Amino acid sequence: MPLALLALAVGGFGIGLTEFVIAGLLPQVAESFGVDEAAAGWLISGYALAVAVGAVALTAAVTRLPRKQVLLGLMVLFIAGNLLSALAPTYELMLAGRILAALDHGAFFGIGAVVAASLVEPAKKAGAVAMMFGGLTIANVLGVPFGTFIGQQFGWRATFWVITAIGLVAMIAIAILVPSGTANGSRAAQDQTDLRGEIGAFRSGQVWASLAMTVLGFGGMFGAFTYIAYTLTQVSGFSAGAVPWLLVLFGVGLFAGNILGGRAADRSIGRTLAVVFGALTLVMIAFALVAGSQPATIVALVAMGGFGFATVPGLQLRIMQYAGNAPTLASGANIAAFNVGNALGAWLGGLTITAGLGYTSPLWIGAAMTLGALLVLLAADSAARHQRVAATSEPTKAPANILA
Repeated sequence: MPLALLALAVGGFGIGLTEFVIAGLLPQVAESFGVDEAAAGWLISGYALAVAVGAVALTAAVTRLPRKQVLLGLMVLFIAGNLLSALAPTYELMLAGRILAALDHGAFFGIGAVVAASLVEPAKKAGAVAMMFGGLTIANVLGVPFGTFIGQQFGWRATFWVITAIGLVAMIAIAILVPSGTANGSRAAQDQTDLRGEIGAFRSGQVWASLAMTVLGFGGMFGAFTYIAYTLTQVSGFSAGAVPWLLVLFGVGLFAGNILGGRAADRSIGRTLAVVFGALTLVMIAFALVAGSQPATIVALVAMGGFGFATVPGLQLRIMQYAGNAPTLASGANIAAFNVGNALGAWLGGLTITAGLGYTSPLWIGAAMTLGALLVLLAADSAARHQRVAATSEPTKAPANILA
């Protein structure tokens, strides 16, 4: 394993902490600034919106710059945002710090995925991407309990000081360990990519199909997860105090799914995504049916996390594969698609609860969205196979432009 992947994982861990840690600190932050729960909630939703914007806009702005230097610049942005959060005297400056830190989130993972894949041989690309996202999954496991503990012991600002320090460590690790060129030491030809070429990747229908899979597949799981505390307490009968520990188990599932999904995608992206989307659909249906049983709920919760994050390496590598020689902006757009899916799934799940369909209804919505992702995948892969056959049998004819 190249040590550069560890440096990228440390960066992913710090960014993941920034995203998740605020959930455990929200009451303290709201009290500190004298704002209500709705205003405090913007520290989470504002972050998510900034991730989606930064994933596309910031990635597009830096496509012509060397990727290592871009990653270092993004870590500077990350450090500045968390430093501002730690020092913020007002709610408005705290929100500005959250947005500043969020802008680098999508670009870091989008560009980092391209860099991670370039560090290893072709047969190990998905595993390398999974390694980088491993930092994010560990942050998911540790984020809320870590932030809550530090906040309770030393105040919520101390948490952001610790995250700032983690960002500094990640920046130093990237500076030392990530090579400026390709894995074999030569300068990557694609390290400086023309923006027109990057935008040109979106002429491919397969790129758009990949984005749709990400929105539907990951959004379905996240929409169900958004309201999981209500499911666990109101349907399964767990106490509120048990929820954080159950979420740690969910996080363990995320971590395992990410690693195993990366290994499987290295063997076959299409087959892995088809199996995982199908399994995730069935898991969420089963979860909705057995949520009244606590033992079954624990199993279903871990399985949902595992299959949910097993999609990530394959989805990220698929869009990079179909983007060809211009994968950077497409990779960033896929990070934005994860967040769009998160928002869509949460919104649809909220609608079903408001409509009186119960606290298991987001699981049914999630299953329907994931099934939609599976259907998009099957259609896109079928079109790609037919196109390859046509190109082989009639080499002189231009290939059809269906999902090209």
